[in-house]
Amino acid sequence: MGRVSGRSCIVTGAARGIGRAIGEALINEGADVCFADINGEQASAVAEANRNRAAETGAGVTWAQVDVTDREQVRAMIAKTVATFGKLDVKFNNAGVNKPMNFLDVTEDNWNFIMGVNGLGCLIGMQEAARQIIGQGTGGKIINTASVASRQGFDNVAPYCASKWAVVSLTQSGARDLARHNITVTGFAPGVVATEMWEQVDRDLLDIGAAERPGQAMEEFSSEILRGRVATPSDITGTTTFLASPESDYMTGQVVMIDGGMTLV
Repeated sequence: MGRVSGRSCIVTGAARGIGRAIGEALINEGADVCFADINGEQASAVAEANRNRAAETGAGVTWAQVDVTDREQVRAMIAKTVATFGKLDVKFNNAGVNKPMNFLDVTEDNWNFIMGVNGLGCLIGMQEAARQIIGQGTGGKIINTASVASRQGFDNVAPYCASKWAVVSLTQSGARDLARHNITVTGFAPGVVATEMWEQVDRDLLDIGAAERPGQAMEEFSSEILRGRVATPSDITGTTTFLASPESDYMTGQVVMIDGGMTLV
């Protein structure tokens, strides 16, 4: 029996990077997983790639295409998961975007895009997951992806930092409101993680003149990591599986830093 055997989980932003790693780690520990992403084709491919492994661990796997800022699509994703697995136990609000701009150049469109996905998307995901879990009367878990950027502001990604501070606040607000329904709300805050998102951020920083060469941004952001290296998605999943498991049942309202000692708070 794995740590999350028999638990039905949704992971958004699961077509690649941290989200995919979270879902695959849950399958390895016996959970039923819905890989959800705005890119339905990629989400479907990831689910299919994990089907044999799921069979080996006694887990189930499905996928959903979802725009996390669209409440009806979020409801449809949850309904599909419940129709497939019979319930919802754990909801990971992991979908996130970033588009660096120098501070004085940040536009309303840039702000609204990032805050919409990272902030509003998290809120909608929490609300709709909570409604499903409350209706079941079973209790459950909501887990949000924050960031090292939720602990301090950086000049070229101000809306992203603001959005991740919002995730921390939503985690605390949700924990206070949903405790009476036996729903815990926690989060985790990665630092610099070698994913496709970071590769895109690196290119964007070059484009806006905030970096002079490829790889410079990651080097500078990670130069003071006490562990001496950037993270890989597998460095994150021990914590995320723990947060989805019964082992964390007495935790709520907390955001766990997983940044290799980048920020000590």
